[in-house]
Amino acid sequence: MRRFVDLHLRAQIKDLNQVERMVKKSSELGYHLVGLVLPHYVVRDQINQLRRICDNAKIDLITRVNISPKTPRELLRDLRRYRRKFEIVSVACTSKSVARQAAKDRRVDLLHFSATDLRRRFFDHAEAELASKSLSSFEIEITPLLLLTGFSRIRLLSRLRKEAAIAERFKVPIIISSGATSEDFVRGPYEHAALATLFDMSIPSALNALSKNPLAVVERNREKLGPGYVAPGIKVVERKSHVETGKKALLGT
Repeated sequence: MRRFVDLHLRAQIKDLNQVERMVKKSSELGYHLVGLVLPHYVVRDQINQLRRICDNAKIDLITRVNISPKTPRELLRDLRRYRRKFEIVSVACTSKSVARQAAKDRRVDLLHFSATDLRRRFFDHAEAELASKSLSSFEIEITPLLLLTGFSRIRLLSRLRKEAAIAERFKVPIIISSGATSEDFVRGPYEHAALATLFDMSIPSALNALSKNPLAVVERNREKLGPGYVAPGIKVVERKSHVETGKKALLGT
């Protein structure tokens, strides 16, 4: 059974009623995990409130931060500050230099590009090659396709076709999310998969982009953020005090 994930709900977290409506609808539509965008200054009490709302809806909360660095130096600074605070780190690639740095940095989870300013979509062959050697995924949001009309929607679909094909060619994981700002734009995973066929993704690939691919990112990061994580492939199973170890040595055990 697939476990569906929407990594990008843009709820106003100060409006707990809106959060509750969006989370509840996501659960009813079949999602098992949702990513809520949090401000970088969020405090533990706020996260606990959001977690209780998600628990009540029987859905798993993923903490996400969106960063929009203007330069590669700002990106590196932000990654040092926020990487160990949030489960998902998304980078808005507003310039080619930031996009290239984000694509090659293993601390970046999602590469995010503007849906309205196509001149700022820098996901090309060079970007994909860098991302294929790191852990970055290419995120595609569905809500802009619902909002845009006419030639703007046609241009975005055309660009998404090219970018999705490039990502698949270089084996860069694609993640489909909603980017919903209210419950009106929350759609079910199978609806998202059907819409993904408009930019030539197959249904199986689209469903993986809504389940397998985002789950892999979440599980990897939760392991890294756990207390026993040391390095890739190295995990502390049990800690023993020096005093206890010393006693056992003296007793010959």
